[in-house]
Formats: sequence, C-alpha cells, structure tokens
Amino acid sequence: MSVFKVNVIAVNPKSTERVTPPIEVLVDTGAELSWLPRDVLLQIGIEPVRKRAFVTATQQIVQREVGYAILRSEGYETIDEVVFAEPGDMNLLGVRTLEGFGVMIDNVAHRFVAITTLAV
Repeated sequence: MSVFKVNVIAVNPKSTERVTPPIEVLVDTGAELSWLPRDVLLQIGIEPVRKRAFVTATQQIVQREVGYAILRSEGYETIDEVVFAEPGDMNLLGVRTLEGFGVMIDNVAHRFVAITTLAV
C-alpha cells in the first residue's frame, strides 16, 4: 500500500455557492468516512447533524460530530457524510467518498482511476 494526498473542496449542499478553499487530505482506504477540519466546515455553514464513535489507528475510541457535504477532488464529485475533525485529527479522504466518486486507487501512480459502477 502507498500513501498519497489530494486536495478536496467541500461545498455546502444547502447553499452551493459556499465552498471551502482546497484542503489537503490523506487518501485513506482504511477510513470509512472523510475527515475535514471542523472550523472550515462551519465557516461555509455546514452543520453537524449527530455524533458518532470512531476507532482510531491507535485503537482509541473518539466521538466526533458528522454532517453532510458535497465533496470535489481530481474532477470527481459526490455528496457524503463528513466528520468534523478536531485540532490534532488528520484530514482524510475515506472509502465512502471514493466509492461515491466512482474511483479506485492506483497506488503506484498515486491517482484515482474511474471504474464502472455495478447495477444489480
């Protein structure tokens, strides 16, 4: 497995003219959800809707608020649940966002590769 970063822009789904500047995130296929800085999400009016518990890479259990955002990166876009990351948390692009983008990860070239979505 390789590690790489991309820039993500979050958009307020209730007011699409409200967008964040590009946020550098670690592409993390081990994370379910994407984690973005709390203060940046609040600045564009994205509101927390509930709290969830998460197990960190160090096996700690933490509580964080989550809300909804439109996420854009590398020419892809999806709407997803995002974690309001606290200071000290990493900025992450999780697997649900990657699935929403309809991409897989090319770990050698460090890029997204479009995939065909299955309809069963």
